[in-house]
Amino acid sequence: MLNKRGCGILLHPTSLPGPGGIGTLGADARRFIDLLAAMGMSYWQVLPLAPPACGNSPYSGLTAFGGNPLLIDLDELSREGDLPPLRHKTAARQDRVDFAAVTGSKMALLAQAGAAFLAQQKSPRTLEFQHFCVTQLWLNDYALFMVLKEKYQGINWNQWPAVLSSPTPEQRRALAEEFAAEISVQKYLQWQFARQWRQLRNYANARGIAIIGDIPIFVAYDSAEVWSRRELFLLDSRGKPTVVAGVPPDYFSATGQLWGNPHYDWELMEAGGFSWWIERFRSMFELFDILRVDHFRGFEAAWQVAVDETTAEQGRWVPGPAEKLFDVIEATLGHLPIIAEDLGVITPAVLALRDRYNFPGMKILQFAFDSEPINLPHYHVQNGVVYTGTHDNDTTKGWYDALTEEKRQAMSDYLGGAISDGLENLIRAALMSVADTAILPFQDLLKLGSAARMNIPGTPFANWEWRFSWEMLPADLVITVRRQLQRYDRLNHGEKTYAS
Repeated sequence: MLNKRGCGILLHPTSLPGPGGIGTLGADARRFIDLLAAMGMSYWQVLPLAPPACGNSPYSGLTAFGGNPLLIDLDELSREGDLPPLRHKTAARQDRVDFAAVTGSKMALLAQAGAAFLAQQKSPRTLEFQHFCVTQLWLNDYALFMVLKEKYQGINWNQWPAVLSSPTPEQRRALAEEFAAEISVQKYLQWQFARQWRQLRNYANARGIAIIGDIPIFVAYDSAEVWSRRELFLLDSRGKPTVVAGVPPDYFSATGQLWGNPHYDWELMEAGGFSWWIERFRSMFELFDILRVDHFRGFEAAWQVAVDETTAEQGRWVPGPAEKLFDVIEATLGHLPIIAEDLGVITPAVLALRDRYNFPGMKILQFAFDSEPINLPHYHVQNGVVYTGTHDNDTTKGWYDALTEEKRQAMSDYLGGAISDGLENLIRAALMSVADTAILPFQDLLKLGSAARMNIPGTPFANWEWRFSWEMLPADLVITVRRQLQRYDRLNHGEKTYAS
């Protein structure tokens, strides 16, 4: 896995076409997998699948473990009898996700499906559901958290009444009894997500496509984990963060990125054998074949900013667990297929940590021709993953259109292609790279401009909304891409590229 030449596509499931205003794990996801297989791709890379909290960002999840119910395919629930046959309304816009509208309409239908399922007579599906509830150790806290969050119209848990924001074990048991029906519906949604995702992953694997997932290093403050496991985080006696996460001034922001996530109490976690992290990685590899570890450098040292700062400029690097954590994970789970997101301020210590476990790192070609020449192809290594851009970058067309004429000429001189073919030149450079793995955002294959950008770091709104339609695909896309992959020895002939 990742040790032979191959190529993949970066596309989050919310960006898939289909009814209901948002991509799902249903028929259009399977059609997309068929497209990948036809093109000769080996990988489908997705963003974190957790239910998003602040700003609809998949990197700010309401839990570190569960899935986003908005991705559940309602037609499958109808086929199973939990919903009546649906007549989908056409969304006002097909090219963007209106998260507020989708959440309002879809969550009502999902709650209806959950209630219908729970009212049914005992069946094999019931036994499957009960087994899921027993084996998912995170599920009880998450389900209660979500019920209370709905009760208080979505406000942060630290604004709930004290008896709910910091309940004793006895109070939690009483709450579990009081809201038993609502809690069961939340568990039903996670069960349906897990089983639909498993079916989709199996569909992909059967066609030679491995799924690359994504694990954010930090969790959102407004999450089930921080609410239920305060001791794992650097919080004060009132449950508020003392320091928050971010990065110093970088490519994306002159004042740094102030993420706001609480930092971990690494000493306490180490004393507990890093059990929380072991379970987190174990759960991620139940979902994915390969895992991209976001902000990998934070495990060596992370940027801590005082909670009252308004930018990330004033902070300090604080050591993380480094090899102590990954030695324990490998001893417990074995060597895992991990991609280390080694971007940003990278030191020799970060590189040594990455190389200690032979994790491939990342190279971003947009950075190479903009401000970070270490990403140029002549610095690539075989054990690496090359991207034209990521979810945080502009589309390559949008990026290239905004370059100065001087930078365009420098890129053309380096790559040897015509200055008018910037997008094609960068894709070709990725495919030609010595790196075993190349990943292309789907927007780049479709030659889309900045309107199709997924995220602008440092901006809280109007991100993560882009969707494509099948009509955007050029008629010759499959044959063109397949020829390119064959030319650069990245063509997947259908053989499995994963270990599961």
